Amino acid sequence: MEIGNIIPHIEALIFASDKPLTAMELTELANNAFGFMDEKLTLEQIQTAIDGIVEKYRSEFYPFEVKESGGGLQFLTKKEYHKTVAQLNGEKFLKRLSTAALETLSIIAYKQPVTKGEIEAIRGVSSDYAIQRLLEKELVVITGRNEKMPGHPLVYATSKSFMDYFGINSPDDLPKLKEIFDEAMVSPTIMDGGQGVTLNDENDQESSGNNELLAVTQSGELTTARINKDADKRNPDTAQFQECPHPLRMAPKPCRTPQNTQRVSMASSNAMPRPS
Repeated sequence: MEIGNIIPHIEALIFASDKPLTAMELTELANNAFGFMDEKLTLEQIQTAIDGIVEKYRSEFYPFEVKESGGGLQFLTKKEYHKTVAQLNGEKFLKRLSTAALETLSIIAYKQPVTKGEIEAIRGVSSDYAIQRLLEKELVVITGRNEKMPGHPLVYATSKSFMDYFGINSPDDLPKLKEIFDEAMVSPTIMDGGQGVTLNDENDQESSGNNELLAVTQSGELTTARINKDADKRNPDTAQFQECPHPLRMAPKPCRTPQNTQRVSMASSNAMPRPS
């Protein structure tokens, strides 16, 4: 059977399925559909058909694409149309996850397989309720027990539903932590004119020369910046502000620019009276 005749059937199977389908599953389903044929379709033929379908929907003409996600192939809306499609469902799913549940889910995603004790050691608080909520939503699963630890505690990992929802095929597809954080780690700073107040130890605040700190560009992006400590502190307009070449990869919250931000001293002698 020619590949051109196979493609529509494979495409229909992927579209109609309520779960991601692997190439092996598609091969079995296609052979069942073509039971009248003496010669069975091979995995190589199905894979060739899949490649053709993937290439077809890469065209800008289509608002969706075929991607391997959640352990198999499925139709997904292209990212540039996510906001449009969100008008149908909104963010109801994520809104039902508390901050504690999101923190717990993040730990499980990056540390899996992980025990409840290990999760609580990272969070510093009990995580029983958060884990139970994630199990109810089928975002995490129990994969067994850790036989090497006392009491053989349960081990948790993310589920196929998690991968399906977040559009990844395996935990290895999660963004690496070193890609999230910039190589040059800097301390948050509130700037006033030529001097910034870093949220660091007092020894760091007394370092001379230019300081590297967090700032917001005119376009609203959070970036690292350098403030010259020798600039005139009395005149904010003389603050020497330079944007660093590597902006931080995170979505900034609205904040003030260096010219109109009030100075906040983290070590003010008037903040709290000392006991006599």
